[in-house]
Amino acid sequence: MFPESVRAWLTNLGVLTARPIAFAIFGLYAIAWISFGTGLEWHSIATLATWGMTLVIQRAEHRDTQAIHAKLDELLKATRHASDGLMDIDDKDAEEVERERKKVRGS
Repeated sequence: MFPESVRAWLTNLGVLTARPIAFAIFGLYAIAWISFGTGLEWHSIATLATWGMTLVIQRAEHRDTQAIHAKLDELLKATRHASDGLMDIDDKDAEEVERERKKVRGS
């Protein structure tokens, strides 16, 4: 559907939005919107709240995902029969991960 470069770019964008700098950029954008835009109207507040919550959710999900990956990496290292090829699966695109999961399940 999308070229590999676009998929990689989207994945990197998702990781970048989970970084603390995204909150600083959001804060600066909110100040600029309030200062130079229409001020604090209900639409502005709702939009900024939605964007802010999206960043919070993205950050929490990224943290949880990284914790799960660390635990699974440790389990794979401890298991003798595990495939070393799965250790680097988190560096692949979502579509590649789905293909690998199908291989592991045997379907």
